Amino acid sequence: MKLKMTTKLFFSLLIGSLVFGLIPAGTLDPPGPPAPTMVTLQQIYDRLGGGLSGVARTGQTGCWDASGTPISCAGTGQDGELQKGVSTFPRFTDNANGTVKDNLTGLIWLKNANCSGLLSWTNALSTANTLSAGFCGLTDGSVAGAWRLPNVKELQSLIDFQNVSPALPAGHPFAGVQSSNYWSSTTVVGSLNAAWEMNINDGTPGGVFKSTPIFVWPVRGGQ
Repeated sequence: MKLKMTTKLFFSLLIGSLVFGLIPAGTLDPPGPPAPTMVTLQQIYDRLGGGLSGVARTGQTGCWDASGTPISCAGTGQDGELQKGVSTFPRFTDNANGTVKDNLTGLIWLKNANCSGLLSWTNALSTANTLSAGFCGLTDGSVAGAWRLPNVKELQSLIDFQNVSPALPAGHPFAGVQSSNYWSSTTVVGSLNAAWEMNINDGTPGGVFKSTPIFVWPVRGGQ
């Protein structure tokens, strides 16, 4: 009888230790204050994609009637009144190494907008793809393959529709800008022997035969 009671007691204690041992002794005090939940607007932008997003402003601040006469913008609904879109200041940063950063898009442009002269589309692609430090005033350490011909939307992102000859933002730091056509890397799907170009004089895009010699403006970076 004594042995049986001792065995029962042993197993009771063993089971109790196994069951209740899984529940650690604790405290009612909280471990610490909760982490802050407030975030800044910049942090929200960063989480959404690392910076600014959306359609860029055209840059236009004036308004005109149908005959081209300047008028007050108030109540017109024109672009110059509404000025919708994303903007940033300063728009450009001269990196002092032959490159310019567009702070709106994050793209890095060659500062010299006329280093290669007039080239056909095929030669423009090759020239941009093989550009590297030591050429066109570049001291940025870039190697062949880092640069490329911009697509048509990247070229258009430079345009400021308030200006003409060239249609670029006022105070831009670029050199050698031609108020003429510049190649994009984008083919005209409706005419495969042509590619899109951007007229830097007034900001209008167009399709040009790929054999046509026009200007080249390399870029690097981008999403």
